[in-house]
Amino acid sequence: MVKSMTGFGRCETEIHGRAITVEIKSVNHRYFEFSCRITRGYSFLEDKLKAFVNARVARGKIDMFVSVGAADDVPCEVAVNHSLVSGYLNAMKEISDTYGVPNDASVVALSRFPDVFTVNKAAVDEEQLTADVLTAADAALNSFVAMREAEGARMKADILGRAETILSIVSEIEERSPQTVKEYENRLLERIRQTLENLSVEVDEQRILTEVAVFADKVAVAEETVRLRSHFEQLRAFLSLDQPVGRKIDFIIQEMNREANTIGSKVQDAVLAHKVVDIKSEIEKIREQVQNIE
Repeated sequence: MVKSMTGFGRCETEIHGRAITVEIKSVNHRYFEFSCRITRGYSFLEDKLKAFVNARVARGKIDMFVSVGAADDVPCEVAVNHSLVSGYLNAMKEISDTYGVPNDASVVALSRFPDVFTVNKAAVDEEQLTADVLTAADAALNSFVAMREAEGARMKADILGRAETILSIVSEIEERSPQTVKEYENRLLERIRQTLENLSVEVDEQRILTEVAVFADKVAVAEETVRLRSHFEQLRAFLSLDQPVGRKIDFIIQEMNREANTIGSKVQDAVLAHKVVDIKSEIEKIREQVQNIE
């Protein structure tokens, strides 16, 4: 299934008394690039989350945001650093005695000094927390992938539609190309007749046929149109695969452009030249879409 590299997913839930929020978004990138911003103290989760996402996402610049709240039932002890408080009080008394200012020390004021309190929390069960966060991440990732798939389906339909347009133009070129040879032959005969009109010289039919044959070989585009059709068959095949195909299709688009350029260099007819421009325009639009395919 074709997937876009642009997507967004979010899950906000509570598991085992913890509020957990996971948000994931992505944009185009040639490779898989992952960055994670997570609540301080839980950095041990980053590698696990990266592997978890990479198992389902092959390409794109992925940004993940994870918020992990404190568990309601986790014991927490707040201890007072008495020696530090005593030191602060003595220092404040010294300032008061030395400079004759009121000593208005209070519990609130003291509590604001650094390191007065020490918070001791129970050790985190990393295995359980990892499972909980991955559960939330899975829900966010499901939403994220669904969005990429929906966008990918729209892109696939657009690409196939443009492919049909191009193949229709290719058919017109194949039909028109032999006519240009006949028109060249007629123009060549007319110019020769006009030149030799007042001269007693016979037209060398064989020489004319040779010139026409050279011209026909020069403007022949059958090989290029056959290869172009083959590339579109490959394109359809890639779009039906259930795996990342963005890079493969990008290569096919380059080959299509090469064939279109060759056809453009061969045609010597204004009508065909305009059709080649139309083909190149549609190929470019496909290329722009392909840049966003995983």
